[in-house]
Amino acid sequence: MIDELRRQEKQNAKAKARRRMRVEIDPEHYEFIPEVKPRDFYDTSIHQRVAVYVRVSTDDVRQTTSYELQQKYYEDFVQNHPNWELVDIYPDEGISGTSLAHRDEFNRMIRDCKAGKIDLILTKSVSRFARNIMICIGVVRELADLKPPVGVLFESEAIFSLNDDSQMALSFLATMAEEESHTRSRSMETSLRMRLDNGIPLTPELLGYKHDADGNLVVNPEEAPTVKLIFYMYLLKYTSQEIADVLNQHGLRSYLGNLKWTPTAVVKILRNERYCGDVLTRKSFTPNFRDHLRKKNRGERPQSRYIDHHEALIDRRDFIAVQQMIDNAKYQRAENKTLLPSLYVVKRGLLRGFVRMHPRWGAFLPEDFMIAAKSVEKLPAAKIPFDLCGYEVVKTDLMRFADLPHITFANNYVLINKACLLRMRPDYCVEFLVDPIGKRVAIRAVLRDNKRGVRCSKSFSCIDPTPVSVKLICDTLFQLFDWDPDNRYRMCGTYYEQGTTVVCVFDATRPVVLTKAAIEDVVECDDMNEKETPIFPARSRLQFVPVNVLSNFGNPLELYYSEMLPKEAWFLDEAGEVFETGKQMQITSMEEICAYVEKELPGYGRVVKHGE
Repeated sequence: MIDELRRQEKQNAKAKARRRMRVEIDPEHYEFIPEVKPRDFYDTSIHQRVAVYVRVSTDDVRQTTSYELQQKYYEDFVQNHPNWELVDIYPDEGISGTSLAHRDEFNRMIRDCKAGKIDLILTKSVSRFARNIMICIGVVRELADLKPPVGVLFESEAIFSLNDDSQMALSFLATMAEEESHTRSRSMETSLRMRLDNGIPLTPELLGYKHDADGNLVVNPEEAPTVKLIFYMYLLKYTSQEIADVLNQHGLRSYLGNLKWTPTAVVKILRNERYCGDVLTRKSFTPNFRDHLRKKNRGERPQSRYIDHHEALIDRRDFIAVQQMIDNAKYQRAENKTLLPSLYVVKRGLLRGFVRMHPRWGAFLPEDFMIAAKSVEKLPAAKIPFDLCGYEVVKTDLMRFADLPHITFANNYVLINKACLLRMRPDYCVEFLVDPIGKRVAIRAVLRDNKRGVRCSKSFSCIDPTPVSVKLICDTLFQLFDWDPDNRYRMCGTYYEQGTTVVCVFDATRPVVLTKAAIEDVVECDDMNEKETPIFPARSRLQFVPVNVLSNFGNPLELYYSEMLPKEAWFLDEAGEVFETGKQMQITSMEEICAYVEKELPGYGRVVKHGE
């Protein structure tokens, strides 16, 4: 019974739906409004404002014909449609279609579309419009969403973007155009790699050089003096800004013939290895074929260096000196600018074997300090008094640090405590020295005008210790002593005073280590002498000392006397002797440099003393 009722209800519902579909319309009470006819570029009866976009990807002379023919063809194409009005031709010459960068005419055309000036865009093909699928599809859809919409006619493919059936074909052809650009990019990369592997570097012309009949770089006698002037003036301590100002003032032209010099342009010349006769390939590369943004090559691509490839304009020693000066310019204060600081090693006295460190010069490597220290012969061990044999000299590692002179090194700063500064002539600066063999660090009080001096308090008038940024010194010490840059290293010092000179020497063989590591993370080393034991927490860090510090009370007396000298033999103010690492080469004499600059630019042939 229930099934019969449900079947009857279903039949009644179907009958009701059929009656509703058979309703007759009363013509007197009904009006049909047709849809707006879609714009069709085939319909010549509709007035349309037409823009023409043409593009060639390179500015090669051979493509000029294609460029001009495109413009002429579409001018005639528009004129053959009576109701079409040519708004403008938007040409981009020598511009890649993989991005919108530098496509000024294309971007201007899109702005005009958004301003309501254009109804239809004509272009030769999808690849002329864009070689990036995201740009092609994105721009087409953006134009279609305008009110009123703007269509794009791709003439070769016969695709009109406002047609409903155009999206699939347009997406496929845009993908093909992008992949074609990708293939060409890989082909150019392969071609370049083959040239470099076969010893054929690319050597474009530059200021001071031109090509001979065989395409080799030869000196351009008209431009070479400008290059030499730039290098020599930098060796005379003129800044890149000062050199640019002088070149502008005297109307000297760049390679492109420009009279406007900038500091960046000057530095580019100073950095170019071709001026010393070398060629370094692949200094930059383009990782993405879409945006064409160049990136400095930091090992991502192979490189080749051709030494003495062509005639040099600048002596190689002068070129290397300039590179070192540029590398260290950011670490130098104006009043402390100096030309190629030397490496000084102390060869007598209490600081025998110590090497002086420069806080603003990073050209010396850690191995240079080690070689310099090894050049000093060690003194024979001192005779130990018989009645003191078996005794130890008390060490201060476990005593209260606040009352003892100590120094703390982090990976980019150093902190000298107040107890140390009180003895180091508060109105003076301090100079850092290092003994890389004995693993010792020393600080010596020096006058304020000393180029190697560092102020380690907030002011000279009061003792207020403050962390001092001496990254170059810290980097060197951390590498020499094999320290972990995540930790801090603290060590107590011993004072020596002779006349007006004060020196404090710190032993870095067993520093106190301050680390953020948890106690449970501390593990025992294979060598028990290298095991670290937590003593007590210091603020947010834990403080560690080597376990051998706890196993004895002091140092062997033999070690103490081997390092001890009579006071008259301390020579605390010893400046040391210049040590030649083999990397510091002699540059052209200052007399010759000054004479050349004075000959070319009278009045500029002198060494600049900044800060005076």
